[in-house]
Amino acid sequence: MLMKIRLLIEGITVLVAALLSGCASLQGYTTERIDNRQVEYALARHDTETVVFENGLGGRIDWWAKVFPEISKDTTAFVYNRPGYGESDLVSTPRDGIHVVDELRSLLRSKGLNPPYVLVGQSLGGLYMQLFARRYPDEVNALILVDSTHPAQLKDKGSPDNWPSWFRLAYGLATSAVEKEEMNAINATGESVLSLLPFTGKPVIVLSASQPMGEKSELADDANEKRKDLVRLYPGSKQIWVDSGHGIPLEKPEAVISAIREVLPSKQPSALQVR
Repeated sequence: MLMKIRLLIEGITVLVAALLSGCASLQGYTTERIDNRQVEYALARHDTETVVFENGLGGRIDWWAKVFPEISKDTTAFVYNRPGYGESDLVSTPRDGIHVVDELRSLLRSKGLNPPYVLVGQSLGGLYMQLFARRYPDEVNALILVDSTHPAQLKDKGSPDNWPSWFRLAYGLATSAVEKEEMNAINATGESVLSLLPFTGKPVIVLSASQPMGEKSELADDANEKRKDLVRLYPGSKQIWVDSGHGIPLEKPEAVISAIREVLPSKQPSALQVR
């Protein structure tokens, strides 16, 4: 078994996550040419609304290896790698949230997955899903944020200017070009989120990691305060503190599965197709 330890700069300030890539691998995904580019994805079709998963910065579909199989047993579910991750082609468009969301929306339509959706986003993927829900609220039935990036995550005390020098060095060495592009666009994406009306009147569940982010510091304190503040941005939302680090989908997948089940209809029809 190979353990791959790498720094994941997830847009939530200082964070080191251990990704056990050899222990959690999603089966049954494929690569297909869609909208003139190669896309790596997994799709299960049922006669239900669609649950859409979005990865964090540096994360790939294997992050959902303990969640997707359970949900996809009786619910239409879609998970993919954004452009530049895994086998998905790079694209020339900017890597800000507006482009990411509109590309995802087009991709879903191309696969015949019509709204409304249940959106599930982890870390930076949570910020993208916040933007999707605010930008297209009529197309979203529920929003589940899994230790999501706050729209102002990299502002004030969370600014990269306040990162320790060792962390800035590690970030430069451990991140790819597409990760850096997404990271550099986080503030613009957050501003796009906050410029729109809140997503309200439908279920919003905020899953927050309760385990501390390493040694105590102003940076870690700021990140944890922004975890708490995220609920304020969604009146009527429900926050659940999970006894986990940032990698909730791998560490405590049952928390994510339970949240998804909570917002889905209680009775699910039998499967039509799995691809």
